[in-house]
Amino acid sequence: MERVDIKTGWHCNNRCVFCVQGNKRELYGTRTTDEVKQILDQARHDSDSIVFTGGEVTIRRDVVELVKHAHDLGFTRIQIQTNGRMLAYRKLTEQLIEAGANEFSPALHGPTAELHDFLTGAEGSFRQTVAGMRLLSDLGQTVITNSVIVRANYRHLVELAKLLVALGVDQYQLAFVHPLGTAKDNFYAVVPRFALIEPFVKRGLEVGLRAGRRVMTEAIPYCFMKGYERYVGERVVPRTKIFDHSVLDDYTEYRLTEGKLKRAECKACLHFAYCEGPWREYPEHYGWDELVPVTEGQALVPECG
Repeated sequence: MERVDIKTGWHCNNRCVFCVQGNKRELYGTRTTDEVKQILDQARHDSDSIVFTGGEVTIRRDVVELVKHAHDLGFTRIQIQTNGRMLAYRKLTEQLIEAGANEFSPALHGPTAELHDFLTGAEGSFRQTVAGMRLLSDLGQTVITNSVIVRANYRHLVELAKLLVALGVDQYQLAFVHPLGTAKDNFYAVVPRFALIEPFVKRGLEVGLRAGRRVMTEAIPYCFMKGYERYVGERVVPRTKIFDHSVLDDYTEYRLTEGKLKRAECKACLHFAYCEGPWREYPEHYGWDELVPVTEGQALVPECG
């Protein structure tokens, strides 16, 4: 396995309108320090690359202790996947780095406080996340951001991309919303159509490309990425084992067999062999009319995964 993700708990200081975790914070709460350490001990047999995630891992009082434990176990790549708010506090951020964290993945979902705070359900979250990203850049850390594409923000992806470049991120990802949890409960209010987002996504990618940044998408089928196929994130995403409330041994296999969906007509597409299709909830709600097989051009061989 190339990477292991550990959900340390499901509590969070945001309440995003598109949260894939839904009501897990009420169902499962958070794991104890010993429970997380035991999972880390087990996970080290699978990989030397670890992602701490949640919920929101940085609100844990023991987060520095857990990162140090991972470092002491020999994990060489230690990523903090976070909403970024607590990283605005220099002392905590410096402690995480000293403990061994060497990659940070904050999430910014809008170019303005009004939009981002609306999506996160937390007033002041934009200010804190942006401050945290600036601090990470000042401290010379690797910053890989994720922005979820929803109805409320897809028209603003260019402005968001410009802000991410200005904040000095090394890489940004534009990820189509996964319609589970809260997003599934509010599907039509949250999930946009691929045909609407396509030009905004491509223009958003161009901002980063012109600035020399690494850019990619997630969960957008190849038929909406013509000319930008090499930036489909699934080409390079590592095979990952996820310790959720239950263990998912291979997230790639889950996406291919349960999470996403293709139809018989997709077999005519040049990209059929490695396109994963949309999240299955998309055609269940919107149908297949938009997803037209690509039959002209040249297939692009995936790099890995």
